[in-house]
Amino acid sequence: MISTGASATRIEDTIVAVASAPGRGAVALVRLSGPDAFSIATTHLPSWPPEPRVSHLCEVFDGDQTLDRALVTLFPGPNSFTGDDTVEISTHGGYLVPSTIVAALISSGARQATPGEFTRRAVLNGKLDILQAEAIGDLIDASSHAMQRAALGQLDGGLSRRLLGLRNDMIGLEALIAYDVDFPEEDDGPVPRKKIDQAAEGIGRSLDALLATAPAGEVIRGGAIVVIAGPPNAGKSSLFNALLGRSRAIVTEIPGTTRDALEAVIDSGKWPLRLVDTAGLRETKDRIELLGIEVSERYLASAHVVLACAENSKSLEETIRLVGRSSRAPMLAIRTKSDLVSTRDEMAHSSAVIRVSAETGAGLQELLGAIDDMLDTRHGAIVPDLPILTRARHRKAINTARSELQQFTDAWREEKLPATVAAVHLRTAVCALEELIGAVEVEDVLDRVFSSFCVGK
Repeated sequence: MISTGASATRIEDTIVAVASAPGRGAVALVRLSGPDAFSIATTHLPSWPPEPRVSHLCEVFDGDQTLDRALVTLFPGPNSFTGDDTVEISTHGGYLVPSTIVAALISSGARQATPGEFTRRAVLNGKLDILQAEAIGDLIDASSHAMQRAALGQLDGGLSRRLLGLRNDMIGLEALIAYDVDFPEEDDGPVPRKKIDQAAEGIGRSLDALLATAPAGEVIRGGAIVVIAGPPNAGKSSLFNALLGRSRAIVTEIPGTTRDALEAVIDSGKWPLRLVDTAGLRETKDRIELLGIEVSERYLASAHVVLACAENSKSLEETIRLVGRSSRAPMLAIRTKSDLVSTRDEMAHSSAVIRVSAETGAGLQELLGAIDDMLDTRHGAIVPDLPILTRARHRKAINTARSELQQFTDAWREEKLPATVAAVHLRTAVCALEELIGAVEVEDVLDRVFSSFCVGK
């Protein structure tokens, strides 16, 4: 793939950057890649590693000044991450040492890399496709095990292989129509219309299956918003702290202590959860508390799951009624402070209610399991090794391909258009998949993908 436009000359540059996170640490990594990487590196290394992919300890110089004693590893192209000759220098950490080495390499002809430029070159040199490049960014940004697994699966090429298979199926369908148009009397005569119809249906089902993963992908990427709601002094903040395993919310016996929403991410189950502790729901004239209740109602409106909390049956029923005014999300009825409930109250309470105690930890694992089950029911269970659509760009492209395929199918079945005209919809669907995976050069897509990357990637 050859880059076009303003960046066409830049791919010939040799680029350098610190590839590790900035700040104090034991080790930092300086990455140098491009056609002149080896010649630039030799200017600053008194000894050269004897073989590729084997770390070699040597001093790094800038003129007469020693910058560091570092481990140097060579990766000759095309067998490197970028596909170009690459030198990786593992230096001592901190700000000064790696930055002085980068400055020395720039003075010898390298250029400071732009964000994501190393990965962009890997795409342009055919080492990765765009979906795999996105997966690298997602893996770096992952804040949950679910996102980590999804990113690794995409980096391994799971989604790419699925889309390439669908693309090939559509091209095969195009070929059938072209054969039918150009050679209608060959062999056994025209291709049966039912055969083309069935092939289109099969591709449509596969596209629908991918689109069905989008809601789960959205939750995996952003986290499921789980709102703890209920009246003041119902143990909401205590439950919030207990689920987090540390004290984030102030807990007192004074009603209305929580005036604003507190949010934290937990990753203790199948789904990443954005747990939100909200102000108590009640009638009040306190202006500050009213503002907190308004914030609570906004969170309730966007919630994936609501934990309706109360100390007793009557209060719980009222909480469920109040929450229902602001949220359409599924609710779990939570009986808080279960360690203070008498045996008679315990037996009289509905089995549909989950009893928890922030004091003893009773019921917390049951609650987390119930949240996972509710998210499975609403968004589809997370299936290991199944490709998932995690970005809006993915959903848009698959939706376009599905829509174009449906328009082809409708025109084909009803014979509204000549076959050659109907097939234009197939070509548009194929192009949508090609743009998604990067089978064609789309410069603005590359710009969007790599704009959020760190410089050393």
